[in-house]
Amino acid sequence: MKMKNGELDPGLTTEIAALLLFGIGAGVAVGQMAVSVALGGVIALLLHSKKPLHAFVARIGESDIKAIMQFVLVALVIWPLLPNRDFGPYAVLNPYKIWLMVVFIVGLNVAGYVAFKIWGTKAGVILAGLLGGLVSSTATTVAYARRAAASSNTARLAALVIMIASTTVFLRLIVEIGTVAPATFPQMAPPLGVMLVACAVISLATLRFNHKQTPQMPAPENPAELKSALLFGALYAIIILAVAAAKDHFGSQGLYVVAVLSGLTDMDAITLSTAQLAGGGQVEANTGWRVILIAAMSNLLFKGGIVAALGGKELLRWIAVLFGAAIASGACIIWLWPQ
Repeated sequence: MKMKNGELDPGLTTEIAALLLFGIGAGVAVGQMAVSVALGGVIALLLHSKKPLHAFVARIGESDIKAIMQFVLVALVIWPLLPNRDFGPYAVLNPYKIWLMVVFIVGLNVAGYVAFKIWGTKAGVILAGLLGGLVSSTATTVAYARRAAASSNTARLAALVIMIASTTVFLRLIVEIGTVAPATFPQMAPPLGVMLVACAVISLATLRFNHKQTPQMPAPENPAELKSALLFGALYAIIILAVAAAKDHFGSQGLYVVAVLSGLTDMDAITLSTAQLAGGGQVEANTGWRVILIAAMSNLLFKGGIVAALGGKELLRWIAVLFGAAIASGACIIWLWPQ
């Protein structure tokens, strides 16, 4: 119970809980013991967490609840209705599997969005970069490039946040590979893990030059908008088709061209498509991680171009050094890693 407009408001928790318990009792009566016990435990946990849940909802606001509900639409309404059949040339366009990748990426973005809402307003430099990488390293680059252009004394801070966000991307890529292609994960993850460590070392070295400032995180857009989900689904379908066509007509060399081009727009699509093909045996694991790493290096160049267009000269000098070191590290990994 709680006070509302000066009167005692009993709420609906008790009534809803009673109805659910009646349903659980009916489940026990018809022999669904395991499901009933599980539901009873979940209800008890939710009732125990009522106050923290109310505080969480009050903190994230109505627009954020909308984002979560849109994710429910993407994951639990649209996805189950799609046909699980292969279409198109090379039999790689499966609407059910393509939308599953959309659900996966939107879910990651929503998790980053919720994390931002909880910690973003009081984020330090490192946390700002981590959250930026979880939500969108490209959007983070745009936001901090504009901020550095408006105030040149923040260039070092902006460069550090952008570098940490770009480092977090490699952790995200490793998680994606482990999720969609666990069979080839032991072959594909280690070189990307080395790249992650190299970028983390570059970020930590840059941290020494950072002023003692706390960045103000730019508010991210709703990551679960249906339009954004449809655009990613279309992009993923185009890239997985391009990868299959390039592999068929030009062999492994054609995949690298697709990687360079796709890395300019989106890292998730090329990573998921390549990992799936590697997991299915259509692409060798050693080729797969190289394709992903080349796409990541192309993405760094693209973000460097964003800084050149939107940021000031001071930020560009910092980013040129940091991204140059990262790209050089990636080139060494590709060259020196055993076949």
